[in-house]
Amino acid sequence: MYNQRYEKFSFKKEKAFEVLVYIAASVSDLYHILKIIYFADKAHLSRYGRFINGDSYVAMKDGPVPSQSYDIIKALRKDGLYNLSKEDFESISVEGNTVTANRIANLDFLSDTDIECLDESVKKYKDYTFNDLHQESSDSAYAAADRNNFISIVDIAKTLKNSEELILYFNNIY
Repeated sequence: MYNQRYEKFSFKKEKAFEVLVYIAASVSDLYHILKIIYFADKAHLSRYGRFINGDSYVAMKDGPVPSQSYDIIKALRKDGLYNLSKEDFESISVEGNTVTANRIANLDFLSDTDIECLDESVKKYKDYTFNDLHQESSDSAYAAADRNNFISIVDIAKTLKNSEELILYFNNIY
């Protein structure tokens, strides 16, 4: 039986794609885009109790990476396994680590709170250096995970000021 309460933490591919288009309209560096998603997700989790598109994070060499969003990018680069449409390839161009939005994001997929957290993260982090982004994102949640393994949402919540409240919330929905 489908249980709606788990919907908050399930990956939404179409929404993730629109998040990528949205950020790529302001930032073209892949590393920045992936870190901006992480920071926006942390802000959204703290304020609203969910990640923006339900992605999961992996502790990779250079910090946390939204796993399925990165898989979409790799598919756009033609070195991934995601099945994308012709329209997807026309929407975003990826050459190496440069990501270019070729259209405006479809905001029907993004809530006002999603846009709020994305805009804040883009504004704050778009001019950070690689090293600054790496240092900022290499938090205790990242440190608690084994390399190339998933980062626990509870460990991510523990990095936030309202961690106790969030963990109680998680316990109530799982």
